[in-house]
Amino acid sequence: MVICGDDGLAHRLAFELDAVCGEVVTVVLPSREDEYGAGIAALHDDPRSPVELLVSARPDERTLRAAGVERAAALALTYGDDQVNMTAALLARTLNPSVRLVVRMFHRERGRHLERLLDRAAGLCDDLPPKTCTVLSDADTAVSELVAAAAVGHGHTVQVEDKVFRGVVRPAGSPPQATDLATLAVLSGAHQDDPASQDSPETPGEDGTQLLPDTRTAYHRQFTHGRLMLEEVTHHQVPEPVRRSRRGRIGAWLRARLAHLPWRVFLSREVTAVFGALGAMVLALAAATALFADEHPWWKNLYLPMLDIFTMGDPATNESVARRILQLVAGFVGLAVLPLVVAATLNATEAFRVASANHPPDEDTTGHIVLVGLGKIGTRVLAQLRSMDHEVVVIERDPHARGVALARELGVPLILQDAGASGVLDLARVRESRSLLVLTRDDGQNLDIVMAARESNPAVRVVMRLYDDNLAATVQRTLRASYPDALTRSRSVSALAAPSFAAAMMGRHVLGVMPVERGSLLFTCVDVAGHPELEGRSVHEAFRENEWRVLAVGAAGPAVEVSAMDTLTGLRVDRSGFGWRPPQGRVLRAGDRVVLATTRRGLDILMTGVQPHPVDRRG
Repeated sequence: MVICGDDGLAHRLAFELDAVCGEVVTVVLPSREDEYGAGIAALHDDPRSPVELLVSARPDERTLRAAGVERAAALALTYGDDQVNMTAALLARTLNPSVRLVVRMFHRERGRHLERLLDRAAGLCDDLPPKTCTVLSDADTAVSELVAAAAVGHGHTVQVEDKVFRGVVRPAGSPPQATDLATLAVLSGAHQDDPASQDSPETPGEDGTQLLPDTRTAYHRQFTHGRLMLEEVTHHQVPEPVRRSRRGRIGAWLRARLAHLPWRVFLSREVTAVFGALGAMVLALAAATALFADEHPWWKNLYLPMLDIFTMGDPATNESVARRILQLVAGFVGLAVLPLVVAATLNATEAFRVASANHPPDEDTTGHIVLVGLGKIGTRVLAQLRSMDHEVVVIERDPHARGVALARELGVPLILQDAGASGVLDLARVRESRSLLVLTRDDGQNLDIVMAARESNPAVRVVMRLYDDNLAATVQRTLRASYPDALTRSRSVSALAAPSFAAAMMGRHVLGVMPVERGSLLFTCVDVAGHPELEGRSVHEAFRENEWRVLAVGAAGPAVEVSAMDTLTGLRVDRSGFGWRPPQGRVLRAGDRVVLATTRRGLDILMTGVQPHPVDRRG
């Protein structure tokens, strides 16, 4: 497999394919001197790693040939420039029409056109066999991991059709849950809060980690060891709003806006002091006018000084001396006071405008998710959280950020201020929240916000986006050590997206990769026909310990060109109506399609038909 890239995604993808999936990888980078190049060079220099490194400024034809694209099984193009990726993908298709292409694209519509074009270039559209080109966005593939971490805590996620699943650790001795579908692994320790941790010891505990154990082993070891279970996560939909007439909708919107307008800003101390002083001066001048130049009705004694202060009256040349003197005094008072009045009014108006844009949560809001940052990823996270019916409070300092309009459309409480400013997290009621998602583009600011939130609510579940992989790992370990009773996840987008890119490179049948301590499980979609290990066997008989387990059964059906985009993995999966929790006696027929949890070894057996040598499993 070949990876061409220029940022952290290429580095993470190389590690994923090498360490987790066991693939032979050649990586093309523009330099080996930067942070990512040094990481790939370290893998290349490790005698136990088959990673090859090729340095080239651009993925031109000479570079692709030198990387071995003509004989490669898969090529990933992960440059940050869409045009570079498109050019290289078209060139690679001419060099090797059968190579499996995985292309990173930021522009969604352009990516869809490129995907269809590359499949046609390979001559695949007439018979519609499995696609050999997958276009992914690292932002899209990372969003669901962030949502799952904030909404349900630990666990890598995978989605098939409209169902979302995650791997969750059950401590030793804990009873099974109604949402558990299958035992994926028995862990090496009595309890591990993160089955994907790379900090587990080289020599595992008693009997070691066992992937896909049989029912008897899983039952007996559940009392002494933690278990990794596959759990179904309920996927809610936001209820449709009640339809009203246009006039009724406008009236309801207007009443809601008027009710939430911050009228109190016009009663601030500054405004009341300035206008109070102005009123006192008007009364004093009115009293002086009544005493020394009382030639008019009482209301004129009040009205004339106001005209004089605002320089709106006529000169009192034909009136008494006292009246002319008071007019001059009122003019000087106006010169001194009017700038203060104008400044106070402008400040109050600006404060009113800013506060009107804010829509803080109600005082009884609890158990919500606080989301900081409405950029490209934050906007998609917000949409997915609301689609799952989670209550969200959003903080964004830029009123023109792309997600502000969506937040207002969804009616989500919105605070347009800097989350790092004093009192802003309290305004979002972070003390009463259950999760905090910090997704700004500034690593330093993200750390400041998280540390401030930890002081306010030490138990809050924190999910933080960091660009630097090494910093993310260090921060996560430090915060876990400082707050052992709270969940902290700090991840980079490249780390979250790499498993989906790796799964796409391994083939369309791979739905996702789930790290388990020092091993991994793959979730695959396989047609039963042509697989003697599955066809004609019951679900119970098709199970092979430590190699694969049937999770769901559905009808294979004909392949269709329009297929559903898997929002969590970024892969396309035909909607075939899988039945989860199939009876153990259900016989698998040639017309069935199954979802399997497999090890790398098990997938090789299924795909190649090569039977392994007998293995001594007594250990």
